Amino acid sequence: MIALALPVTTATAAPRDPCDRRHNNTYAKLLECVDLEDVLEHQRAFQKIADSSDDPVYPGTRAAGTDGYADSVEYVAGLLRDARMDVTLDPVEVTFNFPAVLRQLSPVEAEYETGVFTGSGAGRLEQGTVVPVDLVIDGDRATSSSGCEAADFEGVDLGGPVDIALLQRGTCNFGDKVVNAENAGAEAVVIFNQGSAPDRMELIVANAATLGDGSTIQHGIPVVGASFDQGVALAAAGATAFVEVLPAETRTDYNVIAEVRGRDRNNVVMAGAHLDSVIEGPGINDNGSGSAALLETALSMASLKPHNTLRFAWWAAEEQGLVGSNSYVAKQPQSELDRIALYMNYDMVASPNHVQMVYDSDESTWDATAPIPAGSTAIEEVYESYYTKIGVPYDDAEYSGRSDYQAFINAGIPSGGLFTGAEVVKTDQQAEIWGGVAGDQFDPCYHEACDTIDNLALDALDVNSDLIAFAMLTFAFSTESVNGVKGRPIPGPAVELPAPAGAEGTFEEAAGGGGLEHDHVHGHEILS
Repeated sequence: MIALALPVTTATAAPRDPCDRRHNNTYAKLLECVDLEDVLEHQRAFQKIADSSDDPVYPGTRAAGTDGYADSVEYVAGLLRDARMDVTLDPVEVTFNFPAVLRQLSPVEAEYETGVFTGSGAGRLEQGTVVPVDLVIDGDRATSSSGCEAADFEGVDLGGPVDIALLQRGTCNFGDKVVNAENAGAEAVVIFNQGSAPDRMELIVANAATLGDGSTIQHGIPVVGASFDQGVALAAAGATAFVEVLPAETRTDYNVIAEVRGRDRNNVVMAGAHLDSVIEGPGINDNGSGSAALLETALSMASLKPHNTLRFAWWAAEEQGLVGSNSYVAKQPQSELDRIALYMNYDMVASPNHVQMVYDSDESTWDATAPIPAGSTAIEEVYESYYTKIGVPYDDAEYSGRSDYQAFINAGIPSGGLFTGAEVVKTDQQAEIWGGVAGDQFDPCYHEACDTIDNLALDALDVNSDLIAFAMLTFAFSTESVNGVKGRPIPGPAVELPAPAGAEGTFEEAAGGGGLEHDHVHGHEILS
């Protein structure tokens, strides 16, 4: 076994140009070139793109359908082309929602920040009567199941000329709530946050939250979101409100796909990260971090002559419901899907109050809520052994399919990935292990305007950038542990990884799916 130069903090690396020119075909060469400063250069570029975006609807972001996203595609694709990689821009149709309006008219007058649920219908209600449905305002709000059953609407007067059903987050998916309200005669729906915990108080939707399965259900009435306090105000006796949702537009964005041809064209090692942000901000951690680390890995491997073919992907419209990755997989004939040996996903790898996590395909902590293709545990083991090798503790993230690996695992393709946490609150135990602030979210700026270049844990970004490169090089030469296809040894001195030390187990008695709430309103999430 040899000692690896796998620093936890920023290391001095070779200049960019020599790295570009040489074949980084050993672990030492590749990890020398995947340098934190170069990854941060891409992060600063994403920040500049967002800052410079004067999109007429959503300036200052890199969200799907905006100028900021288009410029992000141009940046990534341009660098890959400069590195002489085979680059394809894969068109994706995305739904573009315009800003919505929610204004309370009585018994108080107030303009509320709101957002459109993807799948909402369009419409304008000048003065709708607000009708609360099975709300829990003063009791145990965690028990809220407002609108989850058709029986919730029995005896509720939704027979007026213009009625707005007021529903509370909890228990079932948003689509069920809206279907029940629509069937009961509601002409619009406002869904407000649950109020059961600090992270259940704020506005729960913008362009990101979904109805139904996030892709096929289209409702016929406007559906907008509200915070808990807004919901309480709207629940007052005699409340009326103005609601407006403009018709959505279908726009074309692009997945960026880049390939390095290997000796074996029929055994493809694939990794991806979503390139879009939410409309609230520039998305430098979510998911500029995964995008930048993967980009630097790709550039550093552009001149490699691997045994297996390498494919890198930057996905469009993940925040709208995994649109880009689902579109890509759906368009592939089975013969092409059969060529993909494995897929690795990198969504948020530098959360400022982070926990280092690996998708739990062996279910050592979480019972998976998604299919686990055979071979996925071999990917998890590479990540865990690497963390063990460099002395970095790790824990498990639920294998849930709630990021861009969903389409791949549904197609039976072995998959794994890394994650550093979203809106779940860090515990005292976790702060002792990984540092940071107990009682704060893993990413306090998650889906907020403050997800900027200052919203990064540089130590996590450094470690995970190296690990992303390490895993890609490992499988570039052999995927035998995953799918039984033999390759050849990696050039240079052999590197033996220790057996994984094991997850820290800090989530064993905790909620939160390993950093992402089970009923979280992430772009593709359907639960409320």
